Amino acid sequence: MELSQLSGLEHLGAIISGDIPEPSIFETMGMFNLEATQGAVSLGCCATLRHCNPMGGVHGGFAATVLDSVTGCAVHTMLEAGVSYGTVDLAIKMMRPIPLNETLVAQAKVTHVSLSLGVAEGTIRDAKGTLLASGTATCFIKRPKLL
Repeated sequence: MELSQLSGLEHLGAIISGDIPEPSIFETMGMFNLEATQGAVSLGCCATLRHCNPMGGVHGGFAATVLDSVTGCAVHTMLEAGVSYGTVDLAIKMMRPIPLNETLVAQAKVTHVSLSLGVAEGTIRDAKGTLLASGTATCFIKRPKLL
């Protein structure tokens, strides 16, 4: 399967269906159950002992990485075949500690897409729906040069 021929939503759909492997960051960060529609993405995540800081709590980088992934994927769903993106700004707020060994849900929705920028807002919540962290990502959209 030639990835450059797939739209962003088709690319994520191929991951969901198992036609192409999940990105390695999913295993590293304990992310699973990816779901994607145009402009929105959700996934499960679970912090383990390998995500802890020196004090034994879940490192803030866990929430930052999960939010970067879910917001970036939301922007990806809006892109045509042959178009890529990269995060240029990520702002996060952590309201509560990320718990260990609990299934959490990360969700993101696109709030803006132009020719060169995509913006998405995301959240991480526990099983009760309690907001643990939120964030906004701005992504640069790299389009092929038009001749």
